Amino acid sequence: MPHQTHTSTAMNDCIQQCLACYTTCQQTALTHCLELGGEHVEPTHFRLMIDCAEVCRSAAALMANGSAFHAAQCVVCADICRACAESCKRVGDMDNCVQACERCAESCEAMASGGGRSATGHTAGTSARAS
Repeated sequence: MPHQTHTSTAMNDCIQQCLACYTTCQQTALTHCLELGGEHVEPTHFRLMIDCAEVCRSAAALMANGSAFHAAQCVVCADICRACAESCKRVGDMDNCVQACERCAESCEAMASGGGRSATGHTAGTSARAS
């Protein structure tokens, strides 16, 4: 009988928020921002959007994989999402990106504080290192 893994509803929701933020940041950076130019492609802002997309993709993957490291990744993801949301607010005309980043940050913060259980049974705040 194959080994079955389960993810909690909270973790599934967080995965979906991360994937939505990944898609939104990636598409917004590479279409909206590149087309508008100016502040939208200022290197610090543009890199942050790409970083946000990648950290969200990675967080979703670690949760889906049942990795014991997903909580640590969710902490980083939430921090970068918060920074990206602030940068997008400052630049302006990026409400979809701001909202996706804020939703993802909230979901990842909950996951990092123990709001979900991984497929391996570790709670989200469990360290992979032995004490």
